Amino acid sequence: MTISLDLAYHAPASLDETLEILSEQAGRTVLLAGGTDVVPSLRDDLISPNRIVDLKRVEGLGDLAVIDGALHVGCLVTFSDLIGSPAVHARLPVLAEMAGMVASVGIRNRATLVGNICSAVPSCDAGPLLLALGARVHLVSREGVRTVDVDDWFEGPRRTAIRSGEVVTHVTIPLPASGHGAAYARLSRTRGEDLAQACVAVVLEPGDRPRIAFGAVAPTPVRARRIEALLHAQGLDAGAIDAAVGLVAEEVAPITDVRATRRYRLAMCEVMLRRAVTAAAGRAAGDGPVHGTPLM
Repeated sequence: MTISLDLAYHAPASLDETLEILSEQAGRTVLLAGGTDVVPSLRDDLISPNRIVDLKRVEGLGDLAVIDGALHVGCLVTFSDLIGSPAVHARLPVLAEMAGMVASVGIRNRATLVGNICSAVPSCDAGPLLLALGARVHLVSREGVRTVDVDDWFEGPRRTAIRSGEVVTHVTIPLPASGHGAAYARLSRTRGEDLAQACVAVVLEPGDRPRIAFGAVAPTPVRARRIEALLHAQGLDAGAIDAAVGLVAEEVAPITDVRATRRYRLAMCEVMLRRAVTAAAGRAAGDGPVHGTPLM
């Protein structure tokens, strides 16, 4: 692999130093955490920065903890960290379920949840689940701190709400109420290292409106608000789920590409929605499939 760019490389040891570097000079800057998206993008000439700021030495960015009723996920927390976290398994097991479907073990050991949503590719695995969970993205710059609801984070393929000079320090995910049920279903060509052809996240909380989001079937991850409203009004019996499945084509806008055709994605979204809603409802009732059981 050859990367033929004249790059300045910075490896700050603190957040203050990071922000100082970002404020020093204008330029096409890339922030590096795991590098599983940045390095291939450099190799394939998809990006052409003139400097890289490596965040791996910055203290505190790898924190993973429950704080004030929310899961705090630092920008250096990897998918493997999520899979291995007792707090995640105890309080938000669907997050570990999603993390376990990302690429391969080698990629999961380096790829970060925050990096996944910062890459903002339409097939990013974390996007739909964070949408369904109501996550918030926390940023800092020399001008101060800022918080963005994940609903407002994705602005297009590889485009997010981050501003020049900002660093995403962490994501917070409100912990669902006791008795909730959630599921993540993902379709890909292989069980190994492959991008999603389509995916769906479902979160059901007692007395609340269902929250459902799809990925890889629109320019950005999308909430299925018509389906949410229907299930909230009609419940989760077989007839309501049938009606919800009938709305899938109104919620997503898949394309045909090398991984799947538009028609196939639409059909599989219907299958995934039915299985994910059924699994989430079963988990809420205490008798659904064990988290991590493939639904596709």
